[in-house]
Amino acid sequence: MSAFRNPFDYKVSLHRGGCSCGRHHSQAEHDHAEALEMREMQDRAVEGAVMRALFPQDAQRRSFLKAVGGSTAMAAIASIFPLAAAKEAFAESTGALEKTKLKVGFIPITCATPIIMAHPLGYYAKYGLDVEVVKTAGWAVIRDKALAKEYDAAHMLSPMPLAISVGAGSNPIPWTMPAVENINGQAITLSVKHKDKRDPKQWKGFKFAVPFDYSMHNYLLRYYLAEHGLDPDRDVQIRSVPPPEMVANMRADNIDGFLAPDPVNQRAVYDGVGFIHMLSKEIWDGHPCCAFAASREFVTTMPNTYKALLKSILDATAYARKAENRKEIAAAIAPANYLNQPVTVVEQVLTGTFADGLGNIVRDPRRIDFDPFPYESFAVWILTQMKRWGQIRGDVDYARVAREVFLATDATRLMKEVGMVAPENPAKSFEVMGKPFDPSKPEAYIESFAIRRS
Repeated sequence: MSAFRNPFDYKVSLHRGGCSCGRHHSQAEHDHAEALEMREMQDRAVEGAVMRALFPQDAQRRSFLKAVGGSTAMAAIASIFPLAAAKEAFAESTGALEKTKLKVGFIPITCATPIIMAHPLGYYAKYGLDVEVVKTAGWAVIRDKALAKEYDAAHMLSPMPLAISVGAGSNPIPWTMPAVENINGQAITLSVKHKDKRDPKQWKGFKFAVPFDYSMHNYLLRYYLAEHGLDPDRDVQIRSVPPPEMVANMRADNIDGFLAPDPVNQRAVYDGVGFIHMLSKEIWDGHPCCAFAASREFVTTMPNTYKALLKSILDATAYARKAENRKEIAAAIAPANYLNQPVTVVEQVLTGTFADGLGNIVRDPRRIDFDPFPYESFAVWILTQMKRWGQIRGDVDYARVAREVFLATDATRLMKEVGMVAPENPAKSFEVMGKPFDPSKPEAYIESFAIRRS
């Protein structure tokens, strides 16, 4: 297969504009052609095995082929034998990719770092995939294109696969989330005109933006407001605004603040229209945000392609976790076809050394981090917030939904295959604003809040 041993070799090839054999325009094209060649060889092997089983004698086999021709022979056999199914089963057993050319949608934010950087740094090509990462306007568009199968997989907010699976706002469709893209990496940013209003009790009547109704941003903002005595549905307004439009809306005085993904917060500071009130990690340190997501149909019908895609992203995540790689990554994902941001803005987010808009330089290396494991307890917490705020109603089998959507077992197996250390327990304990969460008692947790819709 590929002559490259690591992604850095791919980067050299990409910069040269060729491949390891010199016959293709890029390494991705080389690997794509190689995968197709391998699949064709496997298909011929299956056809040969079936032919030998039907015509054990060489003379019989030669006579049959001479009489009807090779292509007609296989068509005749396919009419009485499940030849296509046999080829797929053989491909799965040998690890051949069912599909190599894929489309993966993303929103231009730093949360998508592993999905984005896997393209220019060669991680998709490393696993034989030719992936087009498609910049998309907003989360509703991401969802709709994924549901319509225009995208094979997508960068989604971690609550979205849960919402799709339980039918929150639409008919339920089985969806999966085998990897978290990032932890932390968000902030509450206020307009510069509110520098004297640092106490949330002063925010009554404020207009806030979040990226989507089914987002950690929405749930964390609501949690934070409620803990300070504000009813998120009565005392303030919360509206969904696509991340690329948030700074412009703040500049136009349409909103007073937002809980948003980066680099939106840092861009507001860079443009002088906002200041960072607090990082989301101060609400819940280690919270999940965005994720790699795909339909259950994709996972089950293209298991080898799914595995290769997930391993590509896990590999990229492992690289992104290392602080010494962050400046290189910032330069790779800042250009117009990805984040379309000044490199210095992206660097400030990824390195954790940043201006806060209040005249301070803050150093927090965990402002954003990358831990791909989809803890089931994360999913249970998200479901409690969906129910708390009336997005889902009735009885919820929290543990089952968490297990079926957040694919911790797949993540464990494939993390080990790429050399990462996977946790032993899919349930992780944590606190949100100092309050411990017990995933075994979700209903009691919801009932413990004075401000809630359910």
